This record gives sequence, C-alpha cells and structure tokens, in this order.
Amino acid sequence: MGKRSRQRQKNQTTGRDDRDNAGWGSGYADIVKENKLFEHYYKEQGLVPGGEFEQFMDAMREPLPATIRITGYKSHAKEILHCLKEKYFKDIQEVEIDGQKIEAPQPLSWYPDEQAWHTNMSRKIIRKSPLLEKFHQFLVSETESGNISRQEAVSMIPPLLLKIESHHKILDMCAAPGSKTAQLIEMLHSDMDVPFPEGFVIANDVDNKRCYLLVHQAKRLNSPCIMVVNHDASCIPTLKIDVDGQKDILFYDRILCDVPCSGDGTLRKNIDVWKKWTTSNSLHLHGLQLRIAVRGVEQLAVGGRMVYSTCSLNPIEDEAVIAALLEKSEGALELADGSADLPGLKWMPGVTSWKLMTKEGQWYADWSEVPNHRHTQIRPTMFPPTDTEKLASMHLERCMRILPHHQNTGGFFVAVLVKKAPMPWNKRYPKVLPSKHTSAAQTEGSSAASTPADTPRLPESAVEEGEGPEGKVDREAEEEATKGASSAQETTAKQDGACGPPASKKMRLFGYKEDPFVFLTEEDPVFTTIQSFYDLSPNFPKLNVLTRTHDGKKRHLYMVSKELRNVLINNSERMKVINTGVKVWSRNSDGEEFGCAFRLAQEGIYTLQPYIRSRIIRVSVEDIKVLLTQENPFLSKLEDDAHAQAKKMGNIVLKYIPNPNNPAEPQCPIQLCGWRGKTSIRAFVPRNERFHYLRLLGVEVFRDKQGVGAEKGRGGEKEGKEEVEDAAEKDKDSLPQMDSFWNC
Repeated sequence: MGKRSRQRQKNQTTGRDDRDNAGWGSGYADIVKENKLFEHYYKEQGLVPGGEFEQFMDAMREPLPATIRITGYKSHAKEILHCLKEKYFKDIQEVEIDGQKIEAPQPLSWYPDEQAWHTNMSRKIIRKSPLLEKFHQFLVSETESGNISRQEAVSMIPPLLLKIESHHKILDMCAAPGSKTAQLIEMLHSDMDVPFPEGFVIANDVDNKRCYLLVHQAKRLNSPCIMVVNHDASCIPTLKIDVDGQKDILFYDRILCDVPCSGDGTLRKNIDVWKKWTTSNSLHLHGLQLRIAVRGVEQLAVGGRMVYSTCSLNPIEDEAVIAALLEKSEGALELADGSADLPGLKWMPGVTSWKLMTKEGQWYADWSEVPNHRHTQIRPTMFPPTDTEKLASMHLERCMRILPHHQNTGGFFVAVLVKKAPMPWNKRYPKVLPSKHTSAAQTEGSSAASTPADTPRLPESAVEEGEGPEGKVDREAEEEATKGASSAQETTAKQDGACGPPASKKMRLFGYKEDPFVFLTEEDPVFTTIQSFYDLSPNFPKLNVLTRTHDGKKRHLYMVSKELRNVLINNSERMKVINTGVKVWSRNSDGEEFGCAFRLAQEGIYTLQPYIRSRIIRVSVEDIKVLLTQENPFLSKLEDDAHAQAKKMGNIVLKYIPNPNNPAEPQCPIQLCGWRGKTSIRAFVPRNERFHYLRLLGVEVFRDKQGVGAEKGRGGEKEGKEEVEDAAEKDKDSLPQMDSFWNC
C-alpha cells in the first residue's frame, strides 16, 4: 500500500507545477512546438469551432501574455490601481524599443473593477528601458508584499464563479501553489472593517513541500481565517465541529476542486508539454479526478457550490468527470449556468459527445467497443451516457471551455455544481448505526444490503438521514463501522474506479514534523501585562490566541478566527495542519522595561488594532514619509499633532485615517507598528511594505544596481539604505523571494 500511496502523490502533482503562474515570453527556443497526435486528437473531438482550428494551433504556439492581479483589501487595491495607471501605464505608452512602441497593459474585460491586467512585455524588453526596469521593480516589490499576484488569466475564473461571501466555510482541495487560494481569502475579507469574518478557508495539498509554497502565498495576505493542511484530496478526512455544545460534521459552503490534470491547456507557458503530451495522460488521471470530485461533493453542504476546474481541454478529464459525478448523484447535484456571472468572458459550451483514443491511435466511441484487455486502463465513466434523455437532463452545455485563440489566454475548463440534496450513498445509510459489538462481517453485509453495487459503501462522511445539514453522527459507532467496512470500500473503489473515499486508515505523516498549535487560556499570565499595556477592549477574543510550543517561553503569539479555533480543537488527531493564523505579537526583551515583553507584529496589525485602545498615535502623510524614509528619526521631525500624542515609550501603533475631503492623499487607512524611544521614533515595517506604503503616498521608490533603496518625493530627494526585516523575525516556513518577476 505504501507504493500505491506514493504513486498517488506523484500523480496528484502532475500538471500543476507553475500552472497558476503566467509565462513572460522567454526561453524554450530549442523545443519544436509540434505534436501530430495532439492535433489529430483535437481535430477529431471537434471542440474547436469549424474553420478556427488553425487559429487555435497558432495561438497555442504563441507565448502566453503576462497577467497580474491586484490583491488585498479593497481600499488598498484601489490605491494600487491608481498608482499603476497614473505612474506606470501612462509612461509605458510613450516608451519605444528598437523603433517600436510598447503595447500598454490592458485590463481583463471580464474581471471586476479593473483588478486584473495583461501585457506582452518580455524580460528582454524590460532590460532595454530604465522606465520599464522601474515598473519591473514595482511588480517584484508589490508581489512580495502581497499586493500584486502574478497569475494566469484563466486561473482567476474559478474563485469568481464560487460567489464567495464573508460567512462561507471554504475548502480548496488541491490548493498549491496558492494563487486561487489568495483570491478566496481576499473575498472573505471584502469588508476591511471586520477583522474576523465568520467564514474561513481550509487549503489542502497532497505534496508536503508544495504546502509550504502555499503557506508563503497565503501569509502575504495576513489573514486569521486561513488554514493549510496536508492530505490526499481523494480521501481528505471528514472534520467535526462543536455546534451548540454538540459534535457535528463540518460541511463546506463552497469548495474549489481544481484537480491535477494533463495540462494540455498550458502549452503556451509549459513548453515541454509539446513533446510529452499523449492520450494516456488523461486515461491515467480520470479516476483520480473523479475520486477527488466525489470526495468534494460529499463534504459540500446542501445548497452549497463546488467549482470543478482543470487546465486541460480533454473531455475525458472534463465533461466525462462531470457526467459521471452527476449520474452517481442521482439528482442531488445540478450544473449551474454561469454564463451571466462573468460578462465579457468568451467561452465554448461543454460538449455532449466525445470519443476516446489510445496512444496507439485506436478510437472508441462507447464502452461496449472496448476489448477486455483494455478494461484496466479504460473505464465506463470515460464515455458519455448512452441514455439520451439522461444526457440531456445533465445540461453539460453549461460547462465552460476557454480556448486560447478567443481571448489570448491559456486553455481551461470549469463547471459549477450546486448541491440540492444529500448524496445518495449518505442518504441510504441506515439510521441505526452498528454498535461496538457488531462484527466486521455483519457491518459489511448490512452495508452491501443498503447500497447498490455502483455506489460507495460506508463512506467516511456517512451520517444519519434527516438530522443537521446532512445528519449528525455518532462518532464512536461511525469509527467502528468504518473499520469493519474498510475491505468493502477498497473493493468497491476498484470496481467502478471512482466512488467514495478509500478505507479509513491511520493518518501517515510525510515531510516535516510541525510544532504543536497550543491555544492560550483566558487566565494565561501572558495576558496580564499585554492587557494593561495595550488596554485591550473587553471583547478581545483571548481564546483565539495560540502559540507553537508547549514548553518554555512563548516567542510568537498568533490569532485565528473563532470558527478556525473550533476546527483545530476538534480535529487535532484527524488532520495534519501545516500552518494557520496570523502573527500578532513577538517577544521583545527590550520592552520589559516599559511594562510588556511583547511587541506588535506588522503582519497582524489590521487584525489586532480594533481591540487596542491605548498607545495609538494618529499620523499624517508627511509623518509617514518621515518614518518610512528615515531609519530612526527624532521625535521633533514629526508634525506637532503627532509629536504631542507620542508620550508613552515603547511599542506604539501609528495610524493614518484618510481624509475624504483631500483626494490627493491616499483614501485607504494605514496602520504601522512602531517604537517610541527617549528622543526618537521608528516604524517596524519590512522593506517591501515600506516601499508599498511610500508609493501610496506618492513617493517613487526604486533600487539602483547596487541594491540601495532610493526614494524621490514630490518636494525633493531622500536617499539611504532601507531597513531590512530582521531574519530572526521571519517564520521558519517562509520561502526565498523570487529573483525576477519575469522568471518562469
């Protein structure tokens, strides 16, 4: 079984490396962009409208345009967009390289509020213009600060179709590298004034190393509502939560099921797919994709939405999976019509007929044509349903396939599923669960009698019909039943290739051993000084504060939302948590002399500040410029108002409140962690965040070739080295920053 598990991990990462990162037109000149089998296969499938196949293939051979997405809180995003338009895009239009004008970046017409843009500038062109080099530095710096994400255009579609609201509980099943996860987090925090939205995002990936890339992406957004876990998505565990004092199953309001795929829609950026593509890829992945999708809809709440997506154009990985899922659901699932959700996006409706081809070129249009020796490789679920009435009722035309030549993008497939009722195998499970004394044979027999042969037996999420969202569960009885049914589950999974989750097994941990997540009690002595020093409001959620050690001094304190705390406390033995929460305090021995050994962390200031009632200094635009361009300025350099407020020594909060009557100034709130010494004051802000805030204030920031930061303001020039974030303050799971925004 160990070998099989390792193979599953290998398969689940196929086609996902860099799938969310757009190529920037570089390299791969030695690879011939030809694959006769690919052309023959897609000509026969008829997915491309008549007369457009040559355009389709020509587009596939062209480099993929670079696309960026503005992230973060809405008010900050608007300021970044203003900065891009006024400082960079206008100037770029005037740049000429080798006698040709550079094409200005254009917004994606279908993405809301002009928050996504594409450009055809290559790395080679960037090197030829100082102005473009500054634009490049801007992109790199803002990306590292989490304010801009480099993401392929079509990859932005699934989160938009989920229609996220701030109270939704969301599962991202195959989340790494994390660009879509970042979108989900942003949507949860659409209201900047709410530090703890009711909802949360649980982001999962099967690859332990890629989970840390996922953590790095999510941490840029500084959210207390994100948890990264490490599981095989096809058997991700059912989680329990406390609801009104009783244990209940966690069902998700929204699920993103962006499954591993052959990736033939990424030919424009992953050039090596040209020589590696074969029809066997889709045949090998179909079963895994269907198992992941089935596991997803099992954990979806009734009334919830699940988006299934791939970066493949192949119907075997797309419509075949959706059709099989709908057939198994027996009416519990419905394909939603998303045609009106993204106005301006060009897409082709899903197909209702397709064929299957082996790598030797043999075509099969129906399961009945497949010889017996092929049955281990080819499964019935890979073909369209033969019942025309049933096929019509599925409305597969509601699926969306994006072709590269229609809007100069990559290829993509997406389908939106709405859950109307519990899944049939959950529904049919008998109300009287087996007792502790029921034998394995009895359990297996009763399960077989209550479910037909083509549905999963005793899935992990089996619940009593008619209770709760899909029923409450007797935990002890469920565990006994699951143990007894393990062999039956495995047999069923092999028979139909894509039903319920595999047998319940003891969780095997791969990769690094994580430090524990330990929640503090309300009486913890650490709160004694923190409470009085920062004058925390009475409604401060002390129970949401955690640390990563059982013993010794607490070095960092983190916060999670109330709902994520509920999940963590009730499932510590069920899941492998890689990371969660946002850092809000760090131990600082220098602060003890002023009454508190913990200083505020910039990462969590927007989460924590609403509860702080003391040590807040309201600053102006000019004050922030001084604090961010000078390493340790004297108090006298602040304006009189701020200087008068800076009475208490030690850790402070520097707060800028926008003035709606002065549109020339930033119209977003700014909060910085600071330190007030005897005669000076300073801001504890990482370098790239300093650059970010300075740009919002109208200060042009760039680095010269020696790496020295230079700032040029409206009233003059200031030069000097910027403070680099203390390496000791970085989390151990942070990843190195990318050297170049144009690297693919």
